[in-house]
Amino acid sequence: MKPRLNVYFEPALMESLAALAAQRRLSRSSIVEAALASFLSPDAADRREAAFVRRLDRISRQIERLERDTGIAVETLALFVQFFLSVTPPVPEGRQDAARALGNKRYQDFVESLGRRLAQGRSLIREVSEELYPESRATIDDEGDHAGHA
Repeated sequence: MKPRLNVYFEPALMESLAALAAQRRLSRSSIVEAALASFLSPDAADRREAAFVRRLDRISRQIERLERDTGIAVETLALFVQFFLSVTPPVPEGRQDAARALGNKRYQDFVESLGRRLAQGRSLIREVSEELYPESRATIDDEGDHAGHA
């Protein structure tokens, strides 16, 4: 005969337990007993640790991709600014208002184009990767990471 233990649960947890018991055609006691045995088993800590390690590894890869993508963005911007400043002549004093108006129009066009691109989920990093490695387009995952070239 097994010893008896009275336990109190939150109503939502009790509903979940009852639903699982009905679905699996098991007693609530057997489910709680199995869960407690699993929690107290020596390898439970190892399983939890392994799950944490997998999550940390995934987070590390995501951070590495963010660092890479940020580096690409900074280098791209720096290269553009350097190129723009070295090839753009100063605007004569009498044409600055017209140049400002044209600049505002071009900026609005840029913002609209950027908005459309973001709404479509397109990524410059993915496009550059596909241009550099066209033979392996199928290996580019959903996060824009190129297999073997990260």
